[in-house]
Amino acid sequence: QGQFVESGGGLMQPVASLRLSCAASGRIFRGVTMAWYRRAPGKEREFVAGILWNGDSTTYIDSEKGRFIISRDNAKNMMYLQMSSLRPEDAAVYYCNQKPPLRNRWGQGTQVTVSS
Repeated sequence: QGQFVESGGGLMQPVASLRLSCAASGRIFRGVTMAWYRRAPGKEREFVAGILWNGDSTTYIDSEKGRFIISRDNAKNMMYLQMSSLRPEDAAVYYCNQKPPLRNRWGQGTQVTVSS
């Protein structure tokens, strides 16, 4: 049925950069809008960034505009989130999924920790 697999997280210092990756099987990736989400400790999962199926349009949560860049490689069924100028409040588990998300297809996520 397909799944999403996130990777690339880690322990980072403030103002560092990091790139997250999302691998997906073709049937749940091709031709659909994809997005990154995150869940910080004690908070609900929230939308971070989205990208149209062909990559021609992107959207971001207001707090990340200018710092995060979402991209996708449809030939590889991959999506990325380039994060820069990391802040402690960016610490969360990051997930990828369709937009709107497939309810039963959440992956394990990748943990991003920001600390000096």
